[in-house]
Amino acid sequence: MIDLFANSPVARITLLIALFAVVVFLAFVGLNAIAQRRTVRAGLKEISTTETQESSTASLRARERETAWSQLAKMIESSGLNLTDTKDQRLREKMVQAGYTSPSAPRIFTLVRLLMIFLLPGIYLLIVLTRPDPPGFLTIYIVGSILGLMGLYLPNLFITAKADRRREQIVNGFPDCLDLMLVCIEAGLGIEAAMDRVGREMVRSHPLVSKLIQVTVLQLRAGATREEAFRKLADMASVDEIRSFSTLLIQSDKLGTSIASTLRTYAAEMREKRRMRAEEKAHRLPVLISIPLVVFMLPTMIGVMMLPASIRMVREIFPMMIGG
Repeated sequence: MIDLFANSPVARITLLIALFAVVVFLAFVGLNAIAQRRTVRAGLKEISTTETQESSTASLRARERETAWSQLAKMIESSGLNLTDTKDQRLREKMVQAGYTSPSAPRIFTLVRLLMIFLLPGIYLLIVLTRPDPPGFLTIYIVGSILGLMGLYLPNLFITAKADRRREQIVNGFPDCLDLMLVCIEAGLGIEAAMDRVGREMVRSHPLVSKLIQVTVLQLRAGATREEAFRKLADMASVDEIRSFSTLLIQSDKLGTSIASTLRTYAAEMREKRRMRAEEKAHRLPVLISIPLVVFMLPTMIGVMMLPASIRMVREIFPMMIGG
């Protein structure tokens, strides 16, 4: 047996993969046990608080829209593998910021990370073992470890990038939403009717902002108070500008001030912030352009300027120096 592992690279690779799988399995079982204890403690804590009301108010439509990924996550959890993250609330907020509002989104995210850890090294091993001359064991081990780390962190990078793009789209489209809402309110519509009209008008131009407004209108029509609906709007958007806007609307509604003047002032502030962001990006362009200029154009210019002098030195100066 020892001679087989010593002479056969495929046997050595198979043994190392088996050892790696055993170590990962034992580590995952230990982490899973710790996560289950934390989940039980968090569940007991939630029972004594009022946060359990959110689970009871889940809509039937959200329960019906279960994707194949959520069903796969439930099947895996039913087999005894817990996909709940130790920082579940923070992960849920991150998924909402990226636009994934499904209750099963954190579990699907954890499942995708687990699959990517084994999928990327597995694909690499399949490609390597089919070659006539496979690389050495150390190369396979290092590349497989790097691919495993990439599979662990690539989903995080994807979610972060998507959350940033979503936040940018919402911030850029919200001033237009405020302008249209201001026109509707000054025309005599109420806040609910104005939001409904603006949500239907902005479906194509700013779909994310339109979705947020329409969800808020549906919550108002379902019987939620304005304060609850506006706070949920801020939570769904996860953008500082919309949180400030929701706070302004709640204060205007409680104090009885004019909503039109509030919208006009805040719309002007958001437009000014958008203009300042555009100016900031414009001022960054010369610095960003200087990098390719220095890297690509400066060596070419130096070469063109120094070429005649170099040719003259080779033809005249160097022969004189060596006595030719």
